[in-house]
Amino acid sequence: MEHRIESMDVGDKIFQVVVPTEEEMEIRDGQRRTVAKKMFPGYIIVEMIMDDESWYVVRNTPGVTGIVSSQDDKGKVEPIPLDETEVNSIIKQMEAEAPRVKVGFERGQSIRITDGPFVDFIGIVDEINEEKGKVRVMVSFFGRETPVELDFLQLERI
Repeated sequence: MEHRIESMDVGDKIFQVVVPTEEEMEIRDGQRRTVAKKMFPGYIIVEMIMDDESWYVVRNTPGVTGIVSSQDDKGKVEPIPLDETEVNSIIKQMEAEAPRVKVGFERGQSIRITDGPFVDFIGIVDEINEEKGKVRVMVSFFGRETPVELDFLQLERI
């Protein structure tokens, strides 16, 4: 989109193109990785002055398959502008300092403990606390189920 804006010389009408993303922390193979994930896959936000020329550039850009729009009584398709509070909310979410933690575990799932005093024990995920990055696992000791709170990095799927 940005290359098209430049090549068609409409930079004075189309100001900004944003792909809404947020930082997400994934835990794979026992390693924490921060990755940028699209908040709305397949969507971009375009800040522009709406006129026939800028509208033509946006809707005829290769890869643009559809636009959030409405149709008037005469059949003319018009894009629906986002409210300023909606845009500010999306931008604020993008600028959040702490990355969201993507949890690879589900309640009731069997896991193996890979670190700490309970290494190699098998347990069942009982509760997930994404804010703290902790998981409560039910581990069997001498025939009794005992809750153990562990970090995401201390677990692996079976």
